[in-house]
Amino acid sequence: MTRTAIVIGGGSGIGRATAKTLARDGFGVVVADVNTAAAETVAAEIGSAATASTLDVTDEDSVAAAFADPDELHAVVNCAGLTMPGPITELELAHWKTTVDVCLTGSFLVIKYAGRTVVEGGSITCIASLNGRQPGTGMAGYCASKAGVLMLVEVAALELADRGIRVNAINPGLVDTPLVAGIAYVPGLTEEYLENTPLGRSGAPEEVAEMAAFLASDKAAWMTGAAIDLNGGAHLKRYPDVLARVRALTGDG
Repeated sequence: MTRTAIVIGGGSGIGRATAKTLARDGFGVVVADVNTAAAETVAAEIGSAATASTLDVTDEDSVAAAFADPDELHAVVNCAGLTMPGPITELELAHWKTTVDVCLTGSFLVIKYAGRTVVEGGSITCIASLNGRQPGTGMAGYCASKAGVLMLVEVAALELADRGIRVNAINPGLVDTPLVAGIAYVPGLTEEYLENTPLGRSGAPEEVAEMAAFLASDKAAWMTGAAIDLNGGAHLKRYPDVLARVRALTGDG
């Protein structure tokens, strides 16, 4: 019997790579994204093993509908995320709320409904971040949200263990995706990232996807409540001073 997986945020970046990797490993994949066209494009790239779905993690009805299908669901990978940076003393409340809504509340809603639906012995994986454990200037909303995701994963792992459902997180560092494309326009920022990454390079979406596929597989049957640092060792050093780099670029301060 074909196993089924939902990849949320599957229309680009890590989600796109994860959807393709799970399909390669024999899963039937639902590519879910707030951007319907992007989800449909990725599903078409995969072929008959994939379908596309529209899902907004900030809308509870949308999340509930995504998990309403009675067919057996074996794995869920939540890759949805964004960041709206700014110094705390200047950060607009709306920007804070948007980041928290997508990254933390969205993860809660996904786990809430996936936890009701995933079959016994299934898997839920959240793509968290290096910023869940490492602070960065100008990134209060994102850091706080991702730290919250890590604790949410641990609580969910405890609560869902009696059904054998495993809940884990992956903490990527700098990965070449649309989410971080803007750092290339800030002089010295990419270099500072890499100087503080012991392995000296950024990651590829496919590398994170391989870890997500492992966590969805039977090979990870004894792993739950884990937060895997997949960042070239960046968690061992320090995060770049993003705010100082941006201020140098803009001449502000």
